Amino acid sequence: MNAPDLLRSDWMRNRTYDELALGQSARLVRTLKHSDIQAFALVSGDVNPAHLDAEYAESTRFHGVIAHGMWGGALISSVLGNEFPGPGTIYMEQTLRFSRPVHIGDTLTIVLTVLEKNDDSGVVKLGCEADNQKGQTVISGLATVLAPRTRIERPRPALPEMHFLFDAEARMNAWLNQIKLATPLRCAVVHPCSEDALRAALLGAERGLIAPTLIGPEQRIRALAEQLGLDLHGCQFKPTAHSHAAAQQACAMAASGQLDMLAQGSLSGDELLAAVQATPALHAGQRLAHVYRFDIPSYAKPLFMSDAGINIRPDLDAKADILRLAIGLAKAAGVPCPKVALLSAVETITERITSTLDAAALCKMAQRGQIEGAILDGPLAFDSAVNLEAARLQGLNSPVAGDADILLAPDLESGSLLAKLLEYMAGAASCGVVLGARVPVAMSGRTDSLRTRLGSVGLAVLAARATKD
Repeated sequence: MNAPDLLRSDWMRNRTYDELALGQSARLVRTLKHSDIQAFALVSGDVNPAHLDAEYAESTRFHGVIAHGMWGGALISSVLGNEFPGPGTIYMEQTLRFSRPVHIGDTLTIVLTVLEKNDDSGVVKLGCEADNQKGQTVISGLATVLAPRTRIERPRPALPEMHFLFDAEARMNAWLNQIKLATPLRCAVVHPCSEDALRAALLGAERGLIAPTLIGPEQRIRALAEQLGLDLHGCQFKPTAHSHAAAQQACAMAASGQLDMLAQGSLSGDELLAAVQATPALHAGQRLAHVYRFDIPSYAKPLFMSDAGINIRPDLDAKADILRLAIGLAKAAGVPCPKVALLSAVETITERITSTLDAAALCKMAQRGQIEGAILDGPLAFDSAVNLEAARLQGLNSPVAGDADILLAPDLESGSLLAKLLEYMAGAASCGVVLGARVPVAMSGRTDSLRTRLGSVGLAVLAARATKD
């Protein structure tokens, strides 16, 4: 008989020994992805460079990364355990012959066929074959199992997503590689007296993003560079005695048009922002706002959020200003018409929760052109903003729900809590920038990683380039 496709469902149903017939078969189709190789290596501990090192694999007889042989064997096992015969099956013996390599992008069709049955013991022998998309056999063998005698139906177990395979470094590099500049932007790196702060400045220069001016105690910075073996060639210096003076010097230079952006070094964010706010010519009375950019393993695209760093309890006017800045940044980052979710605890508008009233007003402001360039909806709870199924269950008919590009937090407390939750519990990679001043400020905590600091520089570059354009 023809081999039926094995379809996923909410329930697993086996085929009993009596239901199996000679010649009966089942089929599973699977395309090899790079994440499959990573997952198999992680679970098995097999880190052979033929599977994980592209440079080495290219030099082998296979001319590229290949799957572990037992990845194909595991597909055979999944058919036996899940569907054919399915739950209740006891795996007794397996022989396998590997005829050809399986490369990333190859599609395997696994076919299991009943060859022998033993009525006394319930033992079944099944032929196993895996062909690639060219019809070439890559794996063949024989499986011996003890088939179940009784019908078993069970809910299919729900498995967690393998977020630990998220490569934040690769994601960040891919994003930064998309930023192309004719000339690097003039950037003051304020008090770069820690390893990551100094390395981020030099990496930003190496990528052609910034022409750094290092503002701080010059001898201390040079000593740090020598200790780390870093080359400061091409960097300009503006010597200052301490971090407070470095922040003042950087803000004065930015106010006079000598810089395109600022980047936080190893001084505190509060100290740098205090200098920005104390320089009227730098912000000209405009409202400042902090905007995060997140790469989240379980979300298909970058997610922006504001404000979690400056405005503690923003009123309606403040939220409108914050939104305009966040929308401008998202558009500079390549989102042509950002979808903005106005967050609250609930989706219904109630006078008891101010954020729901603000959300309704902001939506009306957008309808009347007071906030432009984006699609707004709210109030939306966080789950409805980022998860389509949650939005469906809430009965929301919204172009934003489940697909947000920007989240507007109700206040700084909730924004900060959400940011830390995304970073530490959801594995998000984040970076941040302060907007609203004459130049953007790449913001990083003093304990932030090199990756985060470099991402913040990239984010500020996008904002500064948009302003220059």
